[in-house]
Amino acid sequence: MRTIKIALLSLLLALSATSCYDDMDDNIVPATTLELNDFVWKAMNYVYLYKSEIPDLADDRFMSTDEYETYLNSYSTPEELFESILYLPNEIDRFSGIYSNYFDLQNALSGTSLSNGIEYNLYYVPGSSTEIFGVITLVLADSPAEGLNLQRGDFFRAVNDENLTASNYIDLLSATSYTLNLANYSDNGTPDTSDDDTVTLSGDSASLSKISYTENPVHKTEVLDVGGISVGYLMYNGFTSEFDNNLNNAFAEFDAAGVSELVLDLRYNGGGSVQTAAYLGSMVTGQFTGQVYSKLFYNDNLSNNDTDYVFTSSINGNSINSLNLSRVYILTTNRRTASASELVINSLSSYIDVVVIGENTVGKTQASRTVYDSPSLFSDTGANTSHTYALQPLLANSTNVNDELVPYTGLIPDIELSESARNLGILGDVDEPLLAAALAEITGSSRSSNLSENADFELEELRMPITALQQDMHID
Repeated sequence: MRTIKIALLSLLLALSATSCYDDMDDNIVPATTLELNDFVWKAMNYVYLYKSEIPDLADDRFMSTDEYETYLNSYSTPEELFESILYLPNEIDRFSGIYSNYFDLQNALSGTSLSNGIEYNLYYVPGSSTEIFGVITLVLADSPAEGLNLQRGDFFRAVNDENLTASNYIDLLSATSYTLNLANYSDNGTPDTSDDDTVTLSGDSASLSKISYTENPVHKTEVLDVGGISVGYLMYNGFTSEFDNNLNNAFAEFDAAGVSELVLDLRYNGGGSVQTAAYLGSMVTGQFTGQVYSKLFYNDNLSNNDTDYVFTSSINGNSINSLNLSRVYILTTNRRTASASELVINSLSSYIDVVVIGENTVGKTQASRTVYDSPSLFSDTGANTSHTYALQPLLANSTNVNDELVPYTGLIPDIELSESARNLGILGDVDEPLLAAALAEITGSSRSSNLSENADFELEELRMPITALQQDMHID
């Protein structure tokens, strides 16, 4: 028997041959599981970054068409097949995804999702291993939550008058509409959580409904005069290319104010566009135009696509507003600062002093791109009309100019500091703990006494599930 070789030409022919276009007729026949599995395997065989590590993706894996079809038929869903060919999914590839409706995927990548406008952390009630409460960490602008005057730092204990537990919180908080029952937290006047009183309902509540919401990732900008130093503060929550001009406008504000120091708050930024990350690096600096900012390396099939991203002086036909800084302070958290945020830290650190304040970052150095069942793979133009499946696999590694990857264990902060549920502070305020730590470094003063540095006195956080798209770094 001859060995089947899956090269680009045969891949594209196969994708066309097995698709049910039905001549654009109104009676479209849904794709079979075999056809969907065929798309998944052939796409991953061609683009997957870790193809060489997966024996089932080898070009010579199958000796005949019958053997190939038998293999495909051994998986009852395309999701099952996709998950079987990921490389060390609990360690290395925690981020590749398969999506049954690529319209939802496209919306998510452009910053649009179903949201009521609050983000939060969940913690165990002191002394309990099942009872939990929540603390709002972020209220998004122009969202339903903002209209209800909810604030960062608000506590909640129940949803629809039902106390939150480790076993019911997903069902309660994932509903499209619900009533959030707010609460009070008593620390008994000490920093030690072991003697804290319980979390009690306050009697206040807020009725929230999720809507289709597009987030402007430029969440907050401030220009602070600290000891005669003009300090810019930017909370930036996603590298969304549709808002590149908004980001550039924020730096125009900083430039006009004569900002000489910058605090870049990426603590809730899970990533996004690689190109936008390069624009941000160019805004922080400005003195390295034309030099390599970061690099992408693909697998052997796509090695001709290896790309250098450079510092640039223009964006969407407009001049970039650059600060020409030689130092930047970046705020991080350990489950939310990922991918393109880490790219910025990794890439800028080759050129300027990057002071990281917060927690160890996620550790995602790879980039993805949407793969469709279409002749071009990377475009939905001509996509198979019998289904709306698409893949978002890892297909390139990102390095800085010195070919250094972000470690899989994440980037270690220069100053380790965690957010405290009992003292979140106001974003952009000089007394907010993480920002206060950055300002102390800038001015050379002693750090504020309200900083929460002793983890022994911290509450136990419940680790909520995080989706691959919440930590995505994609190629536009």
